[in-house]
Amino acid sequence: MRAHFDQPEVRRVPRGEYPLWDEALVVLNQDLAATLTEQGPLQLLAQPSYEAGEPEYVYVALANGEWHGGHLYPKTPEDSAHALATVADAAQETVTELLWQAWPLCVEHNLGTHTRDVDGVLSWWCSGRRSEGGPGHICAAVGALGTLRLP
Repeated sequence: MRAHFDQPEVRRVPRGEYPLWDEALVVLNQDLAATLTEQGPLQLLAQPSYEAGEPEYVYVALANGEWHGGHLYPKTPEDSAHALATVADAAQETVTELLWQAWPLCVEHNLGTHTRDVDGVLSWWCSGRRSEGGPGHICAAVGALGTLRLP
């Protein structure tokens, strides 16, 4: 039995334990490698619940094992699209808060982007205006930031 103030031990989640989150993390790590080349890949870490019989908490963490923000909910998502959106939000929160910088950035406006579903494709959305007008634009699909070139 653990004392109430003891921190439950954190473990690295092996590939295959949460397959949809694993797939999503591979996609996010492509964007991280393309935009923050000095960072190692993101990983999934798990921490047991403080309550007996409750599912563990799973976090998206930096390569050094640090994470920030809420956990991924223990009921794994039913499809890859939902898993990608969930892991992208968690990854963005961890990277942004721990590195103290917006991530990912729009190469055109140098503004932080956010995920948005565009015709069934999860994409990085920038609120910056383009010369032809409009309230914002898509930078790239999530996972495709490595294909962008500076304007």
